[in-house]
Amino acid sequence: MSLALQAQPFTREQCVAGLRAAVSILEKWQASSEQACRILRISRSTYTRARQRDVAWSVSLDSDQMQRISFVLNIHATLRMVFDNPENVYGFAAMANDNAFFNGRSPLEIMAQGDMISLYETFRHIDVLRGAQW
Repeated sequence: MSLALQAQPFTREQCVAGLRAAVSILEKWQASSEQACRILRISRSTYTRARQRDVAWSVSLDSDQMQRISFVLNIHATLRMVFDNPENVYGFAAMANDNAFFNGRSPLEIMAQGDMISLYETFRHIDVLRGAQW
């Protein structure tokens, strides 16, 4: 494959901005630090630095980590489309869900299993709420 066709890596600035946005959302969803680290596949120290808004730092993330960030951002965007009130936008992820896929577990519990398919399937099932067809 030629170098021109390979995916370009994300800049460190893009990584920091994406990670900080995802961590902020996960905090508003009331995810524990352990859950957030498993969902985003990051270390505890990276999570701690991402929470520090007034500290300049740099991080390099791989495509898997950036895809995980993208899922968190897209789930958040979907919840904002579906719900009008902040209590549901930010509370939904931590609520037990009796839908067959969730089987009484919260979306956060499913996502925090740490594997990409759990994150993807959680997004897919939440995206259906806005009328998406899969």
